[in-house]
Amino acid sequence: MESNFDLVIFGGTGDLALRKLYPALFLADCDDRLHPQGRIIAAARQALDDAAFRAKVSEALMRFVPEMVQGARAECLQRFLARLTYFALDVNDVNQYRDLKKSLDERDSQTVFYLSVGPALFAPIIGGLKEAGLNTAETRIVLEKPLGRDLASSRQLNSLVLDAFTESQVYRIDHYLGKETVQNLLALRFGNTFLEPLWNRTWVSDVQITIAETVGVETRGEFYDGTGAFRDMVQNHLLNLLCMTAMEPPSSLDPDAVRDEKLQVLRSLKPWTQDTIRENIVRGQYRAGSMAGVPALAYVSEQGVSASSSTETYVALRAELSNWRWAGVPFYLRTGKRMAERRAEIVINFKSPPHSIFQSPLVPNRLVIKLQPEESVRLYTMAKASGDGMHLREVHLDLDFKEFFPERRQDAYERLLLDVLRGNPTLFMRRDEADAAWRWVQPILDYWATEAGPPIGYAAGSWGPPASSRLTARGDTAWHEERSV
Repeated sequence: MESNFDLVIFGGTGDLALRKLYPALFLADCDDRLHPQGRIIAAARQALDDAAFRAKVSEALMRFVPEMVQGARAECLQRFLARLTYFALDVNDVNQYRDLKKSLDERDSQTVFYLSVGPALFAPIIGGLKEAGLNTAETRIVLEKPLGRDLASSRQLNSLVLDAFTESQVYRIDHYLGKETVQNLLALRFGNTFLEPLWNRTWVSDVQITIAETVGVETRGEFYDGTGAFRDMVQNHLLNLLCMTAMEPPSSLDPDAVRDEKLQVLRSLKPWTQDTIRENIVRGQYRAGSMAGVPALAYVSEQGVSASSSTETYVALRAELSNWRWAGVPFYLRTGKRMAERRAEIVINFKSPPHSIFQSPLVPNRLVIKLQPEESVRLYTMAKASGDGMHLREVHLDLDFKEFFPERRQDAYERLLLDVLRGNPTLFMRRDEADAAWRWVQPILDYWATEAGPPIGYAAGSWGPPASSRLTARGDTAWHEERSV
């Protein structure tokens, strides 16, 4: 049985909490993964009582996990709603933190604070927790991105947090690391022997990591216009996936053993110069276009976005690692909004056989690890086509997780929240990891702030600017969807 807990969610009536956190906790509760006496406390400025807040969460669950709320799950819903408590709090009023402490002190439970708020509120919240004596040695704190806008602000934020909490108490969350397929990447690499001899510069020609979204900025226009695709996706999600792909085998699954290997990957990234930034990075911004036959606005016409904005909604870049395993192998990272298809995947392109005895052209093998919308691992190989002669054709071997594992798979936030309650930090970034990531991207931010021109336009519903195809073509390769045509 899981231990008793008090999970306090600052920003508890916000979009992230309603869309992701409560649905994830509800699913965990339905599977009996939460302690029966565990309590979830929403802390926010709105004037709500418990009944009004529970109605708000119930409505969110009906919207985001409707199949789980109806029918046989009705009893589970009532049990979950009974866990919820609302605490009206002005983050700048220290006395209100003392009132919160009285409520928490009444219970023998693990206390977790989740900061589902913008970084501008980190200082008053952490200051209030410290002033009220809520930063005990047993307390845990979860930090939601963005954790800074650059290296300096990231260091400032981390210093602020670590002035009140120790590093072992801090959980910097990246929900991509909670995805089932990312966990299976570790199993695929380190639980099997057949790939390890091939997982290096001798046999791999290039690696592609893509997170493509069909949505625009939706209701986040003002936030996104001050952030951009690079800060929102590359510095955290894409670099974390790169680390999981390229890391050396850890000595164990001990949290620090895994994170030590991820850190070595970040430290091995070849540093940027102005010339390599110009040659190896493509910035784009979506223009008006069509999504599934429906007209789509240009980015600069979205609500909350400046009409003269130069914020990027697309980034593609070519990176290299300076180590023995990967020296010379290009890693292509790509993310964008209003793309042709929603897709998150890691593609390992292997080199061609050194000599062909067949008349048919040989297509190099590929390993495609899909993270969303479906989760699967697909290995593309050559096989003989039916009929006379040795005519080869590309086929694929599939591992579809739905087929092999029919039971419900945990949501990414569900897994990560449970890990926080259990005190397992394996899938969360340490301060030195976050610092290494920001150090690598800082020269790019500096260059864009002073010398870069406006981002290249691309039509909504496309795969981004043509320059991104030229980026891979220079390395004698192509993006996965271009090769699949």
